[in-house]
Amino acid sequence: MTTATSNIAETYERDGFVFPIDVLSEAETKAIRADLEAGEAELADRPEELSMLLSYPDRLLPSFDRLIRHPRLIDAASQILGPDLMVWSSGLFIKEANSPGYVSWHQDLTYWGLDDAEELTAWFALSPATIESGCMRFVPGSQKKQLVAHADSFAEGNLLSRGQEIAVEVDDSDAVDAVLKPGQASLHHGHLFHASSPNTTDDRRIGAAIRYIKPSMKQKSGDKSLVAHVAGEDRFGNFTVTGTPKGRLLDADFTLCRTDMEIKGRVLYEGAADSGGKRYRQER
Repeated sequence: MTTATSNIAETYERDGFVFPIDVLSEAETKAIRADLEAGEAELADRPEELSMLLSYPDRLLPSFDRLIRHPRLIDAASQILGPDLMVWSSGLFIKEANSPGYVSWHQDLTYWGLDDAEELTAWFALSPATIESGCMRFVPGSQKKQLVAHADSFAEGNLLSRGQEIAVEVDDSDAVDAVLKPGQASLHHGHLFHASSPNTTDDRRIGAAIRYIKPSMKQKSGDKSLVAHVAGEDRFGNFTVTGTPKGRLLDADFTLCRTDMEIKGRVLYEGAADSGGKRYRQER
């Protein structure tokens, strides 16, 4: 795969994805991972806040806020979406060492409740994303199929919010393994078929899924979900824009996230049984 600047948009248009994109050095990435894991340790006895950290790392840790605004990510995303960018969410996908967790074949935009497809996900590797650790797998060109039917499984090992899975046949032999080194990222379209396998290594597989959107997008429900405005202008006012965190794991930022959890939880689980969801769930 090529990451030459002039080829990002062309490759993305053809395949629905592009990788690897060099973003940070190994040392810089190691520092962000250390900050995240320190946060996990600090919140170990506070399950609601720990859940929010995994769903809103960019709203709770300044290191992740800087990541979503990194010039190399902004440049790559801008080549596809244009100069005006927001981050709709930046959730973490963590597979513990030698664990059975997986991600079924799915399309990102199925349950997000957005009114258009002017979105892309930058998947940033905080640890090695290899075939053995369960890197992402993409089916080239499948973004051209638009949205297809999905079925909810709420399967125990599935890392997706509803355990959603494409309800049509996917030929696994067509898939490309998106192998990434720490500090590299891939970009993929919200309609692209993608999945990942369990982690069979002795290290955690940690990735941040940064969802860039155009400000012209909006929630079909009329809700103004929480976003970060990271580049260009917002001439629409369709979302609640939050600023850069003023500190680390602040109560005020947890309050903002808690409010947004109600919106995103309602959007993501619309029409689903109210059980088994893994993200954006309030303690009950």
